Amino acid sequence: WLKLAAKLPPERPPLPRPPSRAADAAGDMGGAVWESQLTCAEEALKESKFFDGIQLINACMEAYGKEQGDEEGTAVKDPAAFTGGIGAKLGPEQRESLKRMYEVRGDIIMGLGAFKRAAVDYAAAQALVPDGAAALAEKQKAAEAAAQGPKKMDKIPVTVITGFLGSGKTTLLNRILKENHGKRVAVIENEFGEVGIDDALLEAGPLTTEENIVEMNNGCICCTVRGDLIAGLKRMVKNAQTTNKPIDAVMIETTGLADPAPVAQTFFADEFIQSKLALDGILTVVDAKHLISHLDEEKPEGVENEAVEQVAFADRILLNKTDLATEEELAEVERRIKMINEAVQIRRCKYSEVDMDFILGIKAFSLDKILEMDDAFLEDNADHQHDDRVTSVGINCKGEVDQARLNDWLGWLLKERGVDIFRTKGVLAVKDLPCKFVFQAVHMAFSGAPQRDWAPDEERCCRLTFIGRNLNREELEGGFKKCLV
Repeated sequence: WLKLAAKLPPERPPLPRPPSRAADAAGDMGGAVWESQLTCAEEALKESKFFDGIQLINACMEAYGKEQGDEEGTAVKDPAAFTGGIGAKLGPEQRESLKRMYEVRGDIIMGLGAFKRAAVDYAAAQALVPDGAAALAEKQKAAEAAAQGPKKMDKIPVTVITGFLGSGKTTLLNRILKENHGKRVAVIENEFGEVGIDDALLEAGPLTTEENIVEMNNGCICCTVRGDLIAGLKRMVKNAQTTNKPIDAVMIETTGLADPAPVAQTFFADEFIQSKLALDGILTVVDAKHLISHLDEEKPEGVENEAVEQVAFADRILLNKTDLATEEELAEVERRIKMINEAVQIRRCKYSEVDMDFILGIKAFSLDKILEMDDAFLEDNADHQHDDRVTSVGINCKGEVDQARLNDWLGWLLKERGVDIFRTKGVLAVKDLPCKFVFQAVHMAFSGAPQRDWAPDEERCCRLTFIGRNLNREELEGGFKKCLV
């Protein structure tokens, strides 16, 4: 198979951004702000621009709430409390305006797929104007039925595979691609490192073709290359339509440092993507031996703990590498997972071996569940900040390495620096070996194995990447160069 190196256009399409929320201005300008925002939200609803619409209606309701003395955003966060608290103070015209807001919000959030929350908004609208609310009652009934009924999947299902560095994501992706499921699977592969390695580790199945594999290196799709994710998805879908080779599923493997929330938000923020693709589930692969240490890691102020976020947003968790942990350790890892995500299903496994029914076609992603956990999920102003102590060092050079020198250097490096080196991986040309040598390490745990042979006309070279905390580029590059023949 051939790999599509994602030579995406330099102009990254920005996420749609509606007018400013203007929450501060609302306090000074009064009704003029929320009335204008309500009108704009209604226009967005008419055009099915649901993501823009939710920004506008939320801003409208926050501005209206401030006008009524609510500084906590209760109008959006807790409709029953807000309407119950101010209901007696409002005149008929004010009640009608607020009812209109909740109905518009219900319609918009229904369009995004949060049916349970839409029912809450419709109920609040009915409470404000109980007379003649039959149409609202029907909307509420429809929303409740949609929330309880089976989920429809009339769009291309997307699976996001996330998990901390070295947990086994690429191994899982390879298993999915090679499985005899008869699906034409498209893949987006994202690496944090400046030198791509995972493309060499992917083993595409018979229905995964050139145009259906996109790589995104040296950046994280939750932030710096998020525009590339949107462009890559659009390209895949449009190419499938042009070639009449429909895509049955999309797999997105994030970097080990990705926050899955902004990745998931992408499927609501872009109108084209929302119309063609839908999240099937977020799979988080966790390393049984190292997860707890990553959950407990202290981060600088303002920096999220990615391992915690990956567990919190998971629809399914693969507790991987169980052969490296005792039963007591596994029980403790499961307890810690449940403390963060009580309802998540966990499956123990080794080498990412798991039944496909547990991870594909599961229709497990729920916008309602996410909004209950994070009511700011749909806000288009989130800023994901990585720990700037964590960087990558990539090495890409021609030539071969001496195996004895390489073993000595890697042994010393992982022993002395392994605590801070989260992930090491590479594809090497070793002197006197006809095949490529693939090695991977997670902290001090190292493994390596021969891969396929070098092609007769293929230039022998070495590619490797290190990801960790406070890495010394000069030390790493200098040490590896001493291993070269």
